[in-house]
Amino acid sequence: MKPVIAPRSLFIALGLLLALALWLSLALGPVSLPLGDTLRAALRLAGLPLADDGLQQAELILGQIRMPRTLLGLAVGAVLALCGVAMQGLFRNPLADPGLIGVSSGAALGAAIAIVGGAAMGGMPELFAPYLLSLCAFLGGLVVTALVYRLGRRNGQTSVTTMLLAGIALNALAFACIGLFTYLADDATLRTLTFWNLGSLNGASYARLWPLLLVTLAVALWLPRRAQALNALLLGESEARHLGVAVERLKRELVFCTALGVGAAVAAAGMIGFIGLVVPHLVRLLVGPDHRVLLPASALAGASLLLLADLFARLILSPAELPIGIVTALIGAPFFLYLLLRGRT
Repeated sequence: MKPVIAPRSLFIALGLLLALALWLSLALGPVSLPLGDTLRAALRLAGLPLADDGLQQAELILGQIRMPRTLLGLAVGAVLALCGVAMQGLFRNPLADPGLIGVSSGAALGAAIAIVGGAAMGGMPELFAPYLLSLCAFLGGLVVTALVYRLGRRNGQTSVTTMLLAGIALNALAFACIGLFTYLADDATLRTLTFWNLGSLNGASYARLWPLLLVTLAVALWLPRRAQALNALLLGESEARHLGVAVERLKRELVFCTALGVGAAVAAAGMIGFIGLVVPHLVRLLVGPDHRVLLPASALAGASLLLLADLFARLILSPAELPIGIVTALIGAPFFLYLLLRGRT
């Protein structure tokens, strides 16, 4: 596939887009701040000794509300896009998605257990509620992904086709269990569960942010080191082995990395779909399948897209807020249909 745009030009464009998305995400909302004040307040929060010219309100809004939310959106968008690239490389299919191995549905099931179970026991302790919810979601994603991987193993080999089929079955089972918990929940719990499953960056805090940032950093540092192996895997498993790639080890690493990244993202922000599908495919159409370019470009594009989607979700019904999962689905579903129709021509 011949690149439509030179990688250097794409990185410059994506860097500028991400800077703009960060700036707008910090400045706009129910209480809009002048762009100049936003920039100066952000620089002051970063520790630069700038003059305090009535920036107390801007610093308070940025430091307590918008900065953690913006960083959360950046991390979630980047890690979902990176994991999407990993899964598309593993399945050698540009329409593959991290949800295929069950991590998203497993995390949603873990969160449903925490929400409904906590309500049945009279409510989780307020101090630990966000951490318990995130931990249950993260563990749910890891458990389901481990089960999918185990079902895909036979005679020391990992069958990608079996993993895909096991993922479909376990996704259906997980969503059936979520439906059962939804049926059993009372009105207040049902509302919490519904909004969590729709995804949101609302309620972001530094306490919830740091674990995700560490996971995102680890994924962003590790996956590019496997770019050459992913390029070789595109030729087929036998060809990759002849080129010296430890294919089984690479599969394990890709599955674990995706479970870790998507599990942490879902635990922090709920179910946010289509980022892992749309972003890698769109970037691949622009620069081709070389993972040395595809991985970092997808991380930048994923972060930018999610920040802009969150900005739209905040502003379209202001002062109310639209769940961000609805926005990403409204963007991703038509794009997915376009890809299907484009593939038929």
